[in-house]
Amino acid sequence: MPDTPPRPSVLFVCVHNAGRSQMAAAFLTHLAGDRVQVRSAGSAPADTVNPAVVEALAEVGIDIAAEVPKILTAQAVQASDVVITMGCGDTCPVFPGKRYLDWQLPDPAGQGVDAVRPIRDEIERRVRALIGELAPEG
Repeated sequence: MPDTPPRPSVLFVCVHNAGRSQMAAAFLTHLAGDRVQVRSAGSAPADTVNPAVVEALAEVGIDIAAEVPKILTAQAVQASDVVITMGCGDTCPVFPGKRYLDWQLPDPAGQGVDAVRPIRDEIERRVRALIGELAPEG
C-alpha cells in the first residue's frame, strides 16, 4: 500500500470569523473535499455568521447556515501548514515554520448580499489557485 502524503492544512483567520474566513473555508472544503484539512477562526469572533455571507454562498450551492464563528487559538495555528489572514493584523500569533499569506479583501460586515458577491467571487478565485498549489488533483 503506497504511503499517502499528509494532507496540507489551512487556517483562515479574520477578526470576527463571520464573513471572509467563513467563505474561504467553505470554498476550500467544497472544492478540495478531503484533500485539504480546513479550519477558520477569528481573533474576536462574532455571535453569528453574517447573514449576507450565508445568502451569497447559498447562491453558489454552498450551505454554511449551521457554521458558528470560532475563537482563534494558538493550537489551531500550530496545527496548520498555511495560515491565511484577512485583516486580523497583529492579533494572529506567528510561529516559525508556518507559511503566512495575507489576503487583502473588503470586510463584508454590515454589507448587503450585493456587496458580498464580488468578495465571494474573489475568495473563490484565490481558493482555486491555492488548491492548485497545495493539493492538485493527481
